[in-house]
Amino acid sequence: MNIVAIIPARGGSKGIPHKNIKLLGGKPLISHSIEQAKQAAYVSEVYVSTDDPIIADSASEAGSQVIVRPEILSGDTASSESALLHALNEIEKNQHVDYVVFLQCTSPFRSSADIDAAIDIIKSEDSDSLLSVVTNHRFLWRKTANGAESINYDFNHRPRRQDMDIQYMENGSIYIFKPWVLKKLGNRLGGKVSMYVMDEYSATEIDSEYDLTLARAMFQSLIIK
Repeated sequence: MNIVAIIPARGGSKGIPHKNIKLLGGKPLISHSIEQAKQAAYVSEVYVSTDDPIIADSASEAGSQVIVRPEILSGDTASSESALLHALNEIEKNQHVDYVVFLQCTSPFRSSADIDAAIDIIKSEDSDSLLSVVTNHRFLWRKTANGAESINYDFNHRPRRQDMDIQYMENGSIYIFKPWVLKKLGNRLGGKVSMYVMDEYSATEIDSEYDLTLARAMFQSLIIK
């Protein structure tokens, strides 16, 4: 099977300018996702989709191929799916693709073993798409016209956390899909969907300076361990 990894990384970012190349553990943030994908046994090629020449240079240095993203797909309102579809169409000009591994470089706490394990699951379960998740033990609420309302439990009969049904939260780290899912549905997920459960710390996403500070501390702690 031919499995490719695509990492979208546009240059514009409101929370942290050029966040995709901010340093984490002494190397650009995007380099972590590239290296993880390159070290995964099942991934044949790694591509970065970007509109930014600085990110493109950083991606090339880390060993990724670069797909130049059109300006129309690079603004604040452009979806990840639009960038993925453009990249996939470019890749398929030269090769057949069986699965796409979509990695978000703002969710760097994964390993090549995670990527391979997720691929094992989507193949063994004969699924069309997969998302990575972490278990959720939070008591969730929402606002309604009639006041606050509990979502995933009955507050009148508050359960112990360990007695709640297991629930899962999307962590944004790994998505895998067959090309037809993206082309037909315009979505990273569709058809039969599988899940790959990861450690809780993998849910750290870097979207603000606070997130980056926390991620740097976590990264150092994980290295020490």
